[in-house]
Amino acid sequence: MNQKPYESAEHEFEAALGLPEPLPAGEKILWQGAPNWIAMAKHVFRLQWLAVYFAVIVVLQVFSVAGSEGGLAAGWSSVALAVFLALIGLLLVGLLAYWSATTTMYTLTNRRIVMRVGIVLTVTFNLPYKSLKSADLKLYKDGTGDIPMQIATEDKIAFSHLWPHARPWRLAKPEPMMRCVPEAQQVASLLTQAWSEASGFAVKVDPRVSALDNHAGAQTA
Repeated sequence: MNQKPYESAEHEFEAALGLPEPLPAGEKILWQGAPNWIAMAKHVFRLQWLAVYFAVIVVLQVFSVAGSEGGLAAGWSSVALAVFLALIGLLLVGLLAYWSATTTMYTLTNRRIVMRVGIVLTVTFNLPYKSLKSADLKLYKDGTGDIPMQIATEDKIAFSHLWPHARPWRLAKPEPMMRCVPEAQQVASLLTQAWSEASGFAVKVDPRVSALDNHAGAQTA
């Protein structure tokens, strides 16, 4: 189940949830959703690996204190401080994942993809289907998935403006990406069908992986 997206006073001025202005005649919403924040914490911010890192640091601190003069009885405060700082670090990263997910709204219409992103400063990106070169799907075991999109035109969106809603390591030509989308396989199939109808290409939808290619008009892995 999707969590309810965060609605600040800024979003009260939206024409509709996730949309900066009313849809023009003939355009309709096919799907709206937000990232799953738990999946985002795990797959984007790698919270589980950060927890392992901090755990190793704490264990090393315990051994260091235990081997010092006075042992743990004398140096327990330094161990407690290490645990406290580790918990604070994990909490901050978890909150960043939560805010990144709940302030985001992805919208698929029959003509475009709309991405409303941003924790402090909200930015809305409009991606018409005709401007897309390709889109892929990366599924996770929990059913969520990432859908990165290559832009066919020369226009580029700064990586810093997109992050974390950008494909990793594509700095020269950033690719917008819908992150940790619940029921991603169905969303990708819907995107493929909508792009096919908007572009005029006949695209065969694979029930396992959905992707589109603007040049070939066929699926890519």
